[in-house]
Amino acid sequence: MARVLWAGFLLLLTLMLSRAVTGGRLIREGRALIENGLGRSPQMGWNSWNHFQCDIDEQMIKETADAMVSTGLASLGYRYVNLDDCWAEQDRDSEGNLVAKRSTFPSGIKALADYVHDKGLKLGIYSDAGTLTCSKTMPGSLGHEDQDAKTFASWEVDYLKYDNCNSDTNPKNRYHKMSKALQNSGRNIFFSLCEWGQEDPAT
Repeated sequence: MARVLWAGFLLLLTLMLSRAVTGGRLIREGRALIENGLGRSPQMGWNSWNHFQCDIDEQMIKETADAMVSTGLASLGYRYVNLDDCWAEQDRDSEGNLVAKRSTFPSGIKALADYVHDKGLKLGIYSDAGTLTCSKTMPGSLGHEDQDAKTFASWEVDYLKYDNCNSDTNPKNRYHKMSKALQNSGRNIFFSLCEWGQEDPAT
């Protein structure tokens, strides 16, 4: 009986120590995320989807950035100009990279980011945790998380809206993978989960 109690005590102690170590790791990760300066206040800005959906191009984004400055919205804290779905070609290039749609974003995303930054604003972009985005007109980031995060960083994107279409795997795992990829991208990029109330990605 004493052996059983002692074994139970050791098991409980092991579990408690394991949880403490894991909890400590999570606390450290949380501190690192706060220290990057993102998410300390609600992000404010404009997103193309609700009104324009796939009918977007680089001229519209530039005009939106101009309007946010000229109307005084930027001075009130509205900083983000965010592209939603449909900004990329249907297929990746020969090296597996996302490519801006040539017909609507001929200058490329880096040039657009430069324009938006020159206005004192930040550029957001869209991707998806599945094989395709929700519109099914461009690739999702499933299996390309690290590559896409580095691409967004190289374009100096500031914000990623990450949707949840076209995958039958656990979204919590897929969200976490992109979160890690962004942290390792070399640039601070705000990570916005487009979550439909069916999961609890914060846990």
